[in-house]
Amino acid sequence: MMKHIRASIAMIVVALICIGVVFIYSSSGIYALEQTGDKMFFLKRHLMFLAMGILGTLGIMSLDYRCLSRWAKPMLLVTLALLVLVLIPGIGTETSGARRWFKLGPLSFQPSELAKLTMLIYAADYVARKRNKIRSLKEGFLPIMFVLGLVCALIVKQPDLGNTLLIGAVVYILLFVGGARMRHITSLFVMVSPVILALVIMVPYRMARILAFLDPWKDPQGIGFQLTQSQIALGSGGLMGVGLGKSMQKLFYLPAAHTDFILSIIGEETGLIGTSAVIFLIGAFIWQGARIAKRALDPFGYYLAVGIVAMVGLQSVINIGVSIGAFPTKGLPLPFISYGGSALIFNMIAVGLLLNISKAEDTES
Repeated sequence: MMKHIRASIAMIVVALICIGVVFIYSSSGIYALEQTGDKMFFLKRHLMFLAMGILGTLGIMSLDYRCLSRWAKPMLLVTLALLVLVLIPGIGTETSGARRWFKLGPLSFQPSELAKLTMLIYAADYVARKRNKIRSLKEGFLPIMFVLGLVCALIVKQPDLGNTLLIGAVVYILLFVGGARMRHITSLFVMVSPVILALVIMVPYRMARILAFLDPWKDPQGIGFQLTQSQIALGSGGLMGVGLGKSMQKLFYLPAAHTDFILSIIGEETGLIGTSAVIFLIGAFIWQGARIAKRALDPFGYYLAVGIVAMVGLQSVINIGVSIGAFPTKGLPLPFISYGGSALIFNMIAVGLLLNISKAEDTES
């Protein structure tokens, strides 16, 4: 049974990656030609990141995933160090007011993407070890909240609120599944909500995103430009789409067409049928991933699988929601499809972990 689930997840991810390759080229070709003189600039880079992701996936699958529980704390400490270093001028690279990247020659590395995976591994190990004490405020709940708060504070400082909220949501899900008291989770959510609200209100571009979300058509040439162009792209596609490569919105109308808003281009060129196919594949991944989690024999594998499914699922829902105007713009890519080096690599490594969990359970059963 697990072998069939692994095969289906592998085919789903390969299908999503192939869709991404096609539409990254379609949505970025003209923009790349204008910016770099090379129509295939972003496609070439994406294929390079994809190759690195494949190596990472094969590497993680060759290990016994249970050894990661021993390395959870050291990996998290390394991640915290990187999150601090990226904020230091001269070490981290600043782009458009954000200091989120290390520049490594022609490549860039985003430590917040690593933080999503290492925090997930740490949280899965923590909940597995503390499952008999997780209902205790002092011994179970507060220690991991301290660690989560430290990671999130460093990522917010970059600033990157989207990944901060995603990491927090995944850890909350693991605590809920692990049996933490609802009053602890609810109380902390009530306490954190004003902080999140302040982070939105006090930062002009975040507030502009909220205003654009509430009524993008009020200022379609200003703060609502990105969302209105996304909706125009999706609406123009109709049922069947305008045809592959024939998008008008990618012609400098829709910003970030090959990254955060790639679904809009898919919708314009392939219509409702194309976007429905993408949503179906993501739903199938979540379903099959949940089946692996349900069959996991050890607690660490179970919580790790739940966290991976939650991470990919939440990121997909948020990206799709932003594209259709259901959520404010968050800056989170569509897993396996959007252009983005660090995100693609670590999402593929996460899938490798999921397949590894399934493989280990096959061996033991």
